Amino acid sequence: MAKRGKKYRKLLESVDQSKLYGLAEAVENAKKTSFSKFKGALDVSLNLGVDPRHADQNVRGACVLPKGLGKQVRVIVFAKGQKAVDAKEAGADFVGGDDLAEKITGGWLEFDQIIATPDMMAVVGRLGKILGPRGLMPNPKLGSVTFDVVEAIKASKTGRAEFKVDKAGIVHACVGHVEMSVDDLKKNIEALVETIVKLKPSSSKGTYLKKMSVSATMGLGFKVDCSALI
Repeated sequence: MAKRGKKYRKLLESVDQSKLYGLAEAVENAKKTSFSKFKGALDVSLNLGVDPRHADQNVRGACVLPKGLGKQVRVIVFAKGQKAVDAKEAGADFVGGDDLAEKITGGWLEFDQIIATPDMMAVVGRLGKILGPRGLMPNPKLGSVTFDVVEAIKASKTGRAEFKVDKAGIVHACVGHVEMSVDDLKKNIEALVETIVKLKPSSSKGTYLKKMSVSATMGLGFKVDCSALI
């Protein structure tokens, strides 16, 4: 087990880790116990009652956060013709095709999200070894492979949380940063939970939303009473 730092151990002594908190209280505590010197993120972890070994229980999607991520999101778009023009007018940071792919192959990664029109996926596909491990590969299920580039850029710039259940049945997502207000973060989390609940597989039996916790990038995790959210 990794050794915890002094600040973490000191904070841990002041918290009852067995307690279930209301969402607002959990968020407030996560903000208060964040000890990073930088603007840390606020993350949510949800333990779902699914078996990821079954394809129909691989919960995956994206949620537009009503209060955004609290930061500027750099979006690049792979498109051509009129769609490239639309993307530039909609505020994309960079728009291109083969030229943009060559730039990324050369080591340029100064962006947060990629949107691509379906007819450009052959170009983007060649970047799989670079983008895949970083979680940047566009995916139609997440709305990042689409001809509606204007709406996709708007959603990305507003701020959205992408999520995918892992092998342990847990979803991890960033919902903002610790300098945002408790109310804004709470609304973002509620929107995320609502989206995930709507994606409940029909084959999932028993309790779907089993456990949930919120934590800062560097800080303690606080368990949330899920019964108040569904």
